[in-house]
Amino acid sequence: MNIIELHDLDCEGIGMFTSLTEAQLRNAAEADSGIFIAESPKVIRVALACGMQPVALLCEERHITGDASDIIARCPDIPVYTGSRELLCRITGYTLTRGVLCAMRRPQLPTVAVACAGAPRVAVIDGVCDTTNIGAIFRSASALGVGAVLLTPSSCDPLNRRAVRVSMGTVFTVPWTYLPAEGAYDILRESGYKIAALALSDNSVPIDDAALCAEPRLALVLGTEGDGLSRQAIEGADYVARIPMSHGVDSLNVAAASAVAFWATRHRSA
Repeated sequence: MNIIELHDLDCEGIGMFTSLTEAQLRNAAEADSGIFIAESPKVIRVALACGMQPVALLCEERHITGDASDIIARCPDIPVYTGSRELLCRITGYTLTRGVLCAMRRPQLPTVAVACAGAPRVAVIDGVCDTTNIGAIFRSASALGVGAVLLTPSSCDPLNRRAVRVSMGTVFTVPWTYLPAEGAYDILRESGYKIAALALSDNSVPIDDAALCAEPRLALVLGTEGDGLSRQAIEGADYVARIPMSHGVDSLNVAAASAVAFWATRHRSA
């Protein structure tokens, strides 16, 4: 084991762990380093099982022979930086959840066609920038049979530390990639998808509409809570679908709405 004990904030090699504010993680997709951070032993195990390549581990001393012992045994060649909980909090800028971080190389993203291959249902995340919502959407997608997640360039990075943790590692198990800024619907239609925009409009149908649910290939488009989907995104869709509400409530949090939509439109084999 390559254990490196930390005594101060200036140890060589820990730069990838030292400035992990949420703002910096949000821009990780633009970083030259090609590194993302997975947090907690459970999430790290999922990432490793899905082929993610570890670079370095940062963990509390007690986890070396505890929660992280199997991860360290599985990755014997990477450096394992360790120290007290207080020191690691000072290094990272926050208290570690479950006391373990792993820096990993960002994977090469698939094409849209490869990501969607064989998927009757896909989710399109359009301009959602909240990392917690991104993680929750991935978790619902995995649980409810959505075969791929596609994101517009204005959406936040699914490999943001918080998004990865909230997803419980499903960002590694559900295929995903980015759509181009222009012509996204054309690409989806070329792959045989009908497009359903989740929005409130005069021509919307209930999310459990029979014709909508019967579509053999369906792409569900989800927008931000504040502005929702653009007029262009709505007008370009084949369906506009709404979740019926009670008590004067007009919408749900996008993560909650995604779970309802994924369940209501789930693919039923003939």
